[in-house]
Amino acid sequence: MESVSVTSKCYTAAVAMTNPLLTVQFEIPFAQIRPGHIEPAVDALLADAGARLDRIVDVEGPRTYGNTLAELEHATEPLERTSAIVSHLNGVATSAELRAAYNAVRPKLSEFWSSIPLNEGLYRALRDYAETEEAKGLTDARRRFLDKTLDEFRRHGAALPPEGKEELSAINVDLAQLTNRFSENLLDSTNAHELVVDDESKLAGLPPSARDAARESAKDKGKEGWRFTLQAPSLIAVLTYLDDASVREQMWRAYNGRATEGEWDNRPLIRKILELRRRKAVLLGFGDFADLVLEDRMAKDGETARRFVDELRRRTRPFFDRENEQLLAFRREVEGDPDARMEPWDVGYWAEKQRKALFDFDEEELRPYLAAPRVLEGLFETVRRLYGIRIEERPGVETWDPAVRCFRVLGAAEEHLGSFYVDLHPRENKRGGAWMSGLLTDVPPRPHLGLFAANLTPPVGDEPALLTHREVETIFHEFGHLMHHLLSEVPVRSLGGANVAWDFVELPSQIMENWCWEREALDLFARHHETGEPIPEDLYAKMVRARTYRAANAQMRQLGFAAVDLALHVDFDPSSDAGVVDYARAVLEEHSPTPLPRDYAMIAGFSHLFASPVGYAAGYYSYKWAEVLDADAFTRFREEGVFSPEVGRAFRDAILSKGDSRDPMELYREFMGREPRIEPLLERQGLLGG
Repeated sequence: MESVSVTSKCYTAAVAMTNPLLTVQFEIPFAQIRPGHIEPAVDALLADAGARLDRIVDVEGPRTYGNTLAELEHATEPLERTSAIVSHLNGVATSAELRAAYNAVRPKLSEFWSSIPLNEGLYRALRDYAETEEAKGLTDARRRFLDKTLDEFRRHGAALPPEGKEELSAINVDLAQLTNRFSENLLDSTNAHELVVDDESKLAGLPPSARDAARESAKDKGKEGWRFTLQAPSLIAVLTYLDDASVREQMWRAYNGRATEGEWDNRPLIRKILELRRRKAVLLGFGDFADLVLEDRMAKDGETARRFVDELRRRTRPFFDRENEQLLAFRREVEGDPDARMEPWDVGYWAEKQRKALFDFDEEELRPYLAAPRVLEGLFETVRRLYGIRIEERPGVETWDPAVRCFRVLGAAEEHLGSFYVDLHPRENKRGGAWMSGLLTDVPPRPHLGLFAANLTPPVGDEPALLTHREVETIFHEFGHLMHHLLSEVPVRSLGGANVAWDFVELPSQIMENWCWEREALDLFARHHETGEPIPEDLYAKMVRARTYRAANAQMRQLGFAAVDLALHVDFDPSSDAGVVDYARAVLEEHSPTPLPRDYAMIAGFSHLFASPVGYAAGYYSYKWAEVLDADAFTRFREEGVFSPEVGRAFRDAILSKGDSRDPMELYREFMGREPRIEPLLERQGLLGG
C-alpha cells in the first residue's frame, strides 16, 4: 500500500522503523502509536518539510508547475498526515501523556504553518512561476490552485514587512496554544461534573432508556443509583423529560456554566483569543476578523453574513414570538396557574409535553425502531442507491478503541474509493460533539481515508444502542461530510474533498438529513429491533406532523449563535472593560425564549468558536447559509425521486466529486440550473405565511 516517508538525512531508517508516525501507511497502525512517538516524529517531519520547501526556493532553471506548485503540495504532505493523526487521537483517545505530547508539538506546528506564507523566497518563487507562459495557460483545477495559493499567501502575511511577519508569527503561535487550552478546559470541566441520584422517585418522568443508561453509567463508575453527566445523551434526557425542576435547573446551570471556574476558567482565554484575532486582522489590512476569514468564502465579508442572519431573523421572529406565547399559555393551562413563568430549564420539558399533547407524539416511541447497527446499514444502502457505491465492513483493522468499526467504499467497477472509521458513542477520553475528519486526502485513483465520530446514546447491556431521531440525523449529517471527502475526484490534493469554503461545506452534510424524514428511506433501516417491523404508519404520520413544531425556536437558537459570533468578531472590543460573558449573554438573550440568568456563560463552552485558531469563528452563520442551499437543492430530489440515480449522480458529479476545484456558486448552479432561493427552507420549517 502507498505510504509517505520521511526523506530527511537527519533521521535514519532504523528510527523510522520504530516510529509508526514517521511512515504513515493507508492502514494506520493505531495500536502501535504511543505518546512518546509524537514529538520525535513531528520534529523529523518538520525538518523534512523545511528541507523540501528550501529545494523549491533553490530550483535552478525555468519555473514549472512540477518544480513549484506540485512540489509545494508534496513538501508538507507527510507532516499534514501525521499531524492529522495526532490531532485525531488527542480528540478521541486522549490521556495525560498524549495531551502533554500534543501540547509540546502544537507551538512548533503552528510556527511552521505560519512561516510558509512568510517565506520570502517561496512567495517569490510562486510569483515568478505565475509570470511564466505555462502558468498563464493553466486551466481548471491547476489554475484555481495557483490563484488560491497566491491569495492564501497574501492573506497570511506574505506581503508584510519583516517586523509584521514576526508579529504575525507570534500571534499564530499564541492562538494555537490558547485555543488548545480552551478545548482542554472544556473537556475537563465537562467530565468533572456528575449527578448521582440514589432515590428512584426523583427520576419521575424519565424514560426507561434514559434510566437504564444512567444506571449503567453509575455501575461503570462503581457507584449505586443513577449517574447523569453533561454528555449530550444524558443531559438532553434530563432537560426533556425529568419532572423534578430543581434537578433540571442544576443540570442546565452546570452545562451552561462549564469552564468558568478555577483552573478550567475559559473566560480570560476568550478575551485574549479575540484580541489576537483582531490584531491579526488589522495587521493584514482588514477591518475585522470576519472580513479576514470570509474573504474566500461565499459570503465574502462580515457585512454580507450579518445581512443574511438579520434577514432570516426578521422572517422568523413573528413565528418565534407566537410559539413562546403558546407554550407559556399551555403550561399555565395545565398547571392552572395564570402567573406561571418559564425558566430556561423548563422550556425543553414543557415543549415535549406540548408536542405530545398537540401531536400525540413522544419521540421516545421511535427509539425501538432506531437501532444504531441497522441505521448504519440503511445509511449505506441510501448512498448506494444515490451514488452507485458499495460499502463493506473491514473486520480486524487496527483502531483507537475496541468500539470503533472500519469500512471501505467501492465504486461501480469495485475500485477502492476510500475507507473510513465509525466511532459513535461517548467516552471520557473523547471530546464532545460530532464531526468528520479526513485523515488522508489523495488524488484519483488513490483512495481517501476518513472517519466520523459522535457522542450518541450508548448501548445498554446486551441491547443495541437505540437512538433518537435527532441522533439518526446526526449520523446522516456527518456521513454527508464523509461522502464529500471520499468521493472526491479532484486532481489537486489540497482542493479535494471537504476542503471548500466553510459556508459551502455543510451542503453535502445537511442535505443528507432529508432522507431521515422520507418514508421510502426510513423503511430501509427504521425497524423494530426485536420484531423487525417498520415504523407504524400512524406513528410516522405523527412524526411528520410534529416536524415543524417550534421550528422558529430551533432557527432562532442557531441565529443567536451566528449573531453572537459575528458580534464578538466585528463589534466587541476586547480591550474595553466590558465582560465578554455579559456581552455574549445580552446578544443570545435576544434569541432566547426566556430571560437568561446572570451566570449564563455558554460562551465559555462554545468550542466551535474558540477551540481552534479559526474553526467556525466569524463563520457560524455557515450552518444556516448551507441550510438554505440544502433545502433548495433537495427540491430537485423531491421532484424527480428521492432515490433517483440520475439526480444522485448529478449531485455526486457537480458537488461531491468537485471539492474546491471550482467556485462553489458555479457548482451549485450546475446542479440546480439557477442560484439558491430561501423560500424552500422557510417552507420546510413551516415559517411561510402568517
